[in-house]
Amino acid sequence: MKFSYAQKLSFYKDIQPIIHSKCTPCHRPGEAAPFSLITYEDVSKRSAFVKKVISSNYMPPWKADDHYASFVNNRSLTDAEKAAIIAWIDQGAPAGKTNAAAERRLLALSQEGTSYGRKPDLQLKMKYAYKLKGDRKERFVVFKIPFELAEAANVEAIEFTSNNKKLIHHANFAIHPVEDPAIDLYKTVDSVDMNTSAYSYDQWLPYKKEMTYYGGWIPGTSYESYPQDMGWVMPKRGVVLLTVHFSPVGKNDESINGVNFFFKKTPISRKVKVISLGSGGIGEEDISPPLLLFANQVQTHSLRIANQREDITLLYAWPHMHYLGKEFTAFATRDADTIPLVHIPAWDFRWQEIYKYRKPPILKQGDIVNVIGVFDNTENNPFNPNSPPKFVESMGDMRSDQEMLTLLLVYVTYQPGDEELQYETR
Repeated sequence: MKFSYAQKLSFYKDIQPIIHSKCTPCHRPGEAAPFSLITYEDVSKRSAFVKKVISSNYMPPWKADDHYASFVNNRSLTDAEKAAIIAWIDQGAPAGKTNAAAERRLLALSQEGTSYGRKPDLQLKMKYAYKLKGDRKERFVVFKIPFELAEAANVEAIEFTSNNKKLIHHANFAIHPVEDPAIDLYKTVDSVDMNTSAYSYDQWLPYKKEMTYYGGWIPGTSYESYPQDMGWVMPKRGVVLLTVHFSPVGKNDESINGVNFFFKKTPISRKVKVISLGSGGIGEEDISPPLLLFANQVQTHSLRIANQREDITLLYAWPHMHYLGKEFTAFATRDADTIPLVHIPAWDFRWQEIYKYRKPPILKQGDIVNVIGVFDNTENNPFNPNSPPKFVESMGDMRSDQEMLTLLLVYVTYQPGDEELQYETR
């Protein structure tokens, strides 16, 4: 389909809303993208480059197959949006009547370390900046972030935040409630380097009797938000244990990382939960054949696992593989029916997402969840970190020199009528 724009387009009236919706979640200060696209000056000086990458569909990155399953947080450009940007550039990229209010708002939110629509109600960060050595060694470091609130709070959205995501391979965080005042939150170590001082982690075992929620970040992902009557309750007292996998780097650098919380006044009638399937989660030992990737081979591995719990309604799907991943497919089966969950036909570790369903799938007790991963451990894989290719295994610990086949599902307990749910906003 072709679009023609005879009228004169301007940045502030026609183009800024598209850029801010589809591009600035990554192209803003502190995010993994190499430059910001918040202001007119940011975009106009790169207009030729912008035209090139959107014309080729390289940007904005969106790897999910929308014909397989539809997601609300699709950040790809529509044909009309793409045509408008290209026409505006061809017309000389005029600014039009200046209206910098949206730019100021986004810059302010960037300063707060968020891509959500407002400032966080609570931001829990590491006690100090972590200084990463430029010795090309990857590091797993867990940071303890204690909190004591005036009262428990209903969570509307949650988001990993960092002033330097370029250093990070992935991050996970667990919220642990600690109600017993006899358990001190502050007199244990603030961080544990799992490469050199894992024994110190035992100091935190008294904190880990319960876990309220579990989330994370991998390249490309955004925040996690919930419908009005759904969410979970942030405990009044406890700790966040934030695990950060720092990528190997060639020069010294530092980062401050944490978690943003957004609260809501409305009651939560449906508690949001999360489950991890495959590598590092339930059914890891059932991946078939075992996730051992031989050099110069393209291999397919799969997992079949039954929903032995309650009937559930899915809100998000979070697929995960590493650099050897080639294709990821997940679906459920019920008798002769197939329920599509997510399909990534051309896996790219650099661009991942926690995919929010437009029409949430329902998994009944006894349904079989199928996860299929194709892995390319050959020289034809441009992302293969090994040249020549070498044997790669999976121990479920998310090291970058190993592989994973993982599917996280964010869900609520099913209620009659969930078949009619449909979401139109992020």
